[in-house]
Amino acid sequence: MTGADAAGPADDWVRRAVDDQLAPPLDAAPGPDEAALGRALADATVGGKQFRPRLVESVHRLLGGRRPDAVPPVAAAIELLHTAFVVHDDVIDGDETRRGRPSAPGTFRTHAERAGASPEAADAYALAGAVLTGDLALAAAVRAVATAPAPPATVGRLLDLLDCALRISAAGELADVRFSMGLAEPSLADVLTMEEHKTAVYSFELPLQYGAVLADADEAVVLGLGRVGRQLGLAYQLLDDVQGVFGDPDRTGKSALGDLREGKRTPLVVHARTTSAWPVVRRHLGDPDLTPDAAAEVRRALESGGSRAFVEDLAAGYVAAATEQTAELGLPAELVAWVGDMSQNLTRGAA
Repeated sequence: MTGADAAGPADDWVRRAVDDQLAPPLDAAPGPDEAALGRALADATVGGKQFRPRLVESVHRLLGGRRPDAVPPVAAAIELLHTAFVVHDDVIDGDETRRGRPSAPGTFRTHAERAGASPEAADAYALAGAVLTGDLALAAAVRAVATAPAPPATVGRLLDLLDCALRISAAGELADVRFSMGLAEPSLADVLTMEEHKTAVYSFELPLQYGAVLADADEAVVLGLGRVGRQLGLAYQLLDDVQGVFGDPDRTGKSALGDLREGKRTPLVVHARTTSAWPVVRRHLGDPDLTPDAAAEVRRALESGGSRAFVEDLAAGYVAAATEQTAELGLPAELVAWVGDMSQNLTRGAA
């Protein structure tokens, strides 16, 4: 995103929504467990690109929206939905770090170990603490939308969109885990659908539609921006897949070994099945003890076999489709130009 996109203090919006969710009853102070979950939720919202709230704000503004008071809680809701998915994803993947810091399960595990818990007890505490933290983030997202200062019909439409995005994204996460079991190799179409559902729907489609709904845009515009969001979201996820294998952990905040160790069936891997690189990739894919040297061998194979170039070209195609579809919607010229700028950032992997 460009500097011009940072029109709203997204971090403050999210912080206020978290404070509202965690506000204690007037006659009681939070107990130690409630306080621990509150700290974990607040910590989980720190860092990250926080571009989703800016998408809501930008679309609302560029469509001439007149509900500036409703934008902060609605925009914060999407970031809190993202937080819930991130925390639960760390549980599913067994990730102990996130954004260069301990993840929610990693934090709860450390607390248990410092208290003298056995490894088994620490595992259980880490699982419980992280799942409950994600649940609180999800509840905070729904609360933020439900209490937004907008007409009841508008809030109802926002809640319907949130419910739909939640169900589709949850199914996408389950499909990702199912593909990683390696029981049957998914097709490229299968994996792209999974990525569309897991990431594109809530990270791009939902924010663009939220901005349009708050601006009282016609339903055709809301649906059209949803289609644009899915194209941009697929491009974003494809480039994220590339960074998950080839990226610098100091820059991305996550390991460049995780996807390979977990056996993730990303488009990189699916394409590699059709190339001479597959014997090398298959030998190391899903190895929980994958070494940096072995990972470097996989990276070389993915590049020499053309899989990296294939995925990057595929992402560029989705970006081009999103830009073309935006121009066909009859939107204000400034909004069309904004989508074009955002698309260029995506192509550079800078979203």
